[in-house]
Amino acid sequence: MLFGLLACTTGQGQGKESLTRWVNTFVGTAPLTDPKVLGYELPRGWRSWAGLTFPGSSLPNAMVQLSPMTEYGSGAGYEYEDTVIYGFTHTNKGHWNLCNIPVLPVSAQAPPFRSHFSHKRESASPAFYQVYLDDYNVDVRLTSTLRCGYHQYQFKSGSERGILFDLARANNRVTNWSIEQVGSTALQGYQQAGGRIYFYAVLNTPIVKIDTQKVGTRDGYALAYLDKGGSGPVELKIGLSFVSTRNAKENLEKEIGNRSFDEIRRQGNQTWENLLGSIQVKGGTEKQKRMFYSCLYRSFLWPALRSDVNGEYTDAKRTVNKASFNYYTEPSLWDTYRNKDVLLGLITPQVTLDVIKSMKDVGDKTGFIPTFFHGDHGASSIAGAYLRGIDDFDIKGAYQILLKNATVEGGARPHIAEYMEKGYISDPDIPDPKVETVAAAGVSKTLEYSYDDYSVAQIAKKLGDTANYRIFMARSKNYKNMFDPSSRFMRGRLPNGNWITPFNPQFPYYEYMYREANAWQVSFFAPHDMKGLVALYGGEKGFESKLDSLFTLPWNPHYIARNVETMIGQYCQGNQPDHEAPFGYYFVGKPEKSQKIIDTILNSLYGIHDGLTLSGMDDAGEMSAWYVFNALGLYTFSATDPEYLVTVPLFDEVTWKTSTGKTLTIKKPGKSRDLSSIKVNGKENSGYFVSHDLFKNGGTIEVITK
Repeated sequence: MLFGLLACTTGQGQGKESLTRWVNTFVGTAPLTDPKVLGYELPRGWRSWAGLTFPGSSLPNAMVQLSPMTEYGSGAGYEYEDTVIYGFTHTNKGHWNLCNIPVLPVSAQAPPFRSHFSHKRESASPAFYQVYLDDYNVDVRLTSTLRCGYHQYQFKSGSERGILFDLARANNRVTNWSIEQVGSTALQGYQQAGGRIYFYAVLNTPIVKIDTQKVGTRDGYALAYLDKGGSGPVELKIGLSFVSTRNAKENLEKEIGNRSFDEIRRQGNQTWENLLGSIQVKGGTEKQKRMFYSCLYRSFLWPALRSDVNGEYTDAKRTVNKASFNYYTEPSLWDTYRNKDVLLGLITPQVTLDVIKSMKDVGDKTGFIPTFFHGDHGASSIAGAYLRGIDDFDIKGAYQILLKNATVEGGARPHIAEYMEKGYISDPDIPDPKVETVAAAGVSKTLEYSYDDYSVAQIAKKLGDTANYRIFMARSKNYKNMFDPSSRFMRGRLPNGNWITPFNPQFPYYEYMYREANAWQVSFFAPHDMKGLVALYGGEKGFESKLDSLFTLPWNPHYIARNVETMIGQYCQGNQPDHEAPFGYYFVGKPEKSQKIIDTILNSLYGIHDGLTLSGMDDAGEMSAWYVFNALGLYTFSATDPEYLVTVPLFDEVTWKTSTGKTLTIKKPGKSRDLSSIKVNGKENSGYFVSHDLFKNGGTIEVITK
């Protein structure tokens, strides 16, 4: 019921054909508590890592994400079960960082500065958020542009009006901050949290004074007292910059200027309408349609813009530069290379092009293409975009840096020297490893580096570098070095080559042998060489039998790891390391068995219970993009390759307006969920994959079911 009420709230005042009305920005903010879904009872004091999304205002891939803060140190700052708001922050990702420049309207001029609120007086939609602050009797409305936030505060009383700038707080460690008044209605300053985030803010009412309480460089706050009187709303327009207050001011003048709150809100909503309108669907249930457009929305919140309207940005060496392209943060490559980065390129290829140019810029400055957390999947994201036709960048220069990533110790790939020497990465002999044990994660790294090598090889092939193509294709088979035929698992090895003992394939580790996973969850990863992987298991029957066990062997409820949650047998949908496993049956000619798992995930593990809970971290859109692709009937099984695995869509018909101006139509005429055959442009398709050419030229995919 709650999901439906919120969805209706976000659609008020919008036309029946509006697609933003289907978006519920609260999806992913509620916790997952059911042990039957999680796989175990949450220990006291734990909150599951389901979702970690934010409900506030943002444009696609914007610098500013203006959202409420209910708990510092939490993933996205907002947790649905909380009852207190501490401020409204201007950056977000959902990864325990950012949440910069907290601002809070107050009417009682004494700490602690915070206010209770109720979901009954809260609403949101793309590019808009609203809440009533009960303790201060202030109705807050927020909207935003790419680089600016727009606050509107309706105070119940015209006296004792103030705005708190809680600059000592963020999800990153704040080491310094500053604020000053510049004119009767303007403020400027910065927050130092890693790098500096500058701001320039203008109000529509005079500032009487600023009371700054600062202890050392980090503690304290600044309170701006406003002129008394007046019954209209207080408006705060604030520009951000990662370069200077001057640029923050210019961003504000260019993007908001004298435009009204409602004008900026309508403009933001239309931006989202245009993006969501790339894909139109017919059929499916209301819940499926809400979840689809909510997931499509969340797939475009990261990476985030970092350059200003004048083209200036602060590079990886913290030097100010100017570029002809938009400079973006690094994608969350360990997660999003699998699907989200491809989706970004399919709908907004210019953003993907600029993201690649930004990654190349980091490589030029530091010597290595950036990686995120684990693996070297910038290789896959760049190769995948390049092979799909996004090629207006220095591919030869990027390729040379990717070669360095893949061969030079101390850079992007930890333990690369051992990997090149032995064909695998070992872990130390630890007699009694715990869930939290930190080591080399040698199995996961070896498997993922093998796929990264395959990705580099595809660029080499395209560029005509035959020697490196052969070298890296040979290295791409290194995943086989982790396969133990006696246990039929990918298993950790000691530095001398021996298998690690004792060996428990069900036990999850943080970074010992595996990364945030157990042996079951990584043992089906070779998306570039499924034929070779199937052979390791003794052929199709052996592989199918092993895959059956993955989804049926019960999870041990005593094996508790915060980042391994939401189980189907040993399969974990709540984390990324095994997200390719449900598609494994395709490679033994049993797509209907894959579809049963896929449907269980789509229908049971998105929008759980109250409709606001996800099965795991959204991880900058990867979890959302997984839903988007599978709901449409396509999946990026190997994101490097310009092809898509066909699944049975949730909808009867999908109309995808591609970036080339063509139309791709996906039809499912039957009611069955068991895939029988695929027709492309009226002709029987050979196999289960379709080419990216359909996105270039347009066409029709017909999914025939039994």
